[in-house]
Amino acid sequence: MQSDLKRKRSKLGKKFVWTPYLFLLPAIAFLCLTSFLPVLQAIYLSFTSYDFVGEASFTGWQNYQTLWRDRTFWKTLGNTIIYLVFAVPSLVILPLGLAILVNQKLRSIKFFRAIYYFPVIVSVVVAGIAWKWVYAQNGILNYFLSLISFQSVTIPWLTDPKTAIFAIISVVIWRGVGYYMVIYLAGLQAIPADLYEAAAIDGSDGWQKHWDITIPLMRPYIILVAVISSISAMKVFEEVYIMSQGGPANSTKTVVYYLYDKGFTSLEMGYASAIGVFLFLIIFMLSVLTFKFINPAKNP
Repeated sequence: MQSDLKRKRSKLGKKFVWTPYLFLLPAIAFLCLTSFLPVLQAIYLSFTSYDFVGEASFTGWQNYQTLWRDRTFWKTLGNTIIYLVFAVPSLVILPLGLAILVNQKLRSIKFFRAIYYFPVIVSVVVAGIAWKWVYAQNGILNYFLSLISFQSVTIPWLTDPKTAIFAIISVVIWRGVGYYMVIYLAGLQAIPADLYEAAAIDGSDGWQKHWDITIPLMRPYIILVAVISSISAMKVFEEVYIMSQGGPANSTKTVVYYLYDKGFTSLEMGYASAIGVFLFLIIFMLSVLTFKFINPAKNP
């Protein structure tokens, strides 16, 4: 009798359950239609010549060979790397310090959290136009610099190739700090207060407790922010399109902007797809390297 019960239980344990997959089916179908299928189509178009009018004609590796010799593409890739190098460290470090500040139990602290998060909910178009006025030669920024220096200041922030890209990077950082602050704040509030009390008894107080406790326990959140901000920096488009349109002299043009320019302005969709595939590979490798660098495998 007991053996029969064990056999029935083993059969029930091995029985495949379809119910969870039926619940996942609508989401999987939606992802296939909106994500996976367009990716496969982009890969196919990268090997063709297509201009939205006629049928796509297969050209093999010609688009990738052209991409390899395209100086403008390598210029935009260099600009994208500049965005990555200057924006990502700021978006990893500044929000963490800000989250520590707004994690204090003070009166009206929720108001300050909302103020710091406000740039995130501002439309990119509105923010871009506003900052374009700020950076104008007769704008607010030059006006305040004139007050400080007691002389007329007319720095061409968005029309000088030396300053334009860094002016846009500042806007990218301004818009992203509040978003990543919220991610860090969720992690900080999950840390037990007992750990800080024990650290205070051991003499670790002030900012030292954050170095000893906060940063090690926030490691998963730091990895998440580093990966997300790296991907976002590689895909900067709206700020560039609104504030400088890639100029002057392609000094602010990113790979995504160049992809848009080739695909929807020049109607070279095959070449634009090749740029998109190349960018996908770069972002994929960058994400893997970021994860390995920040979270190396532990030695046994």
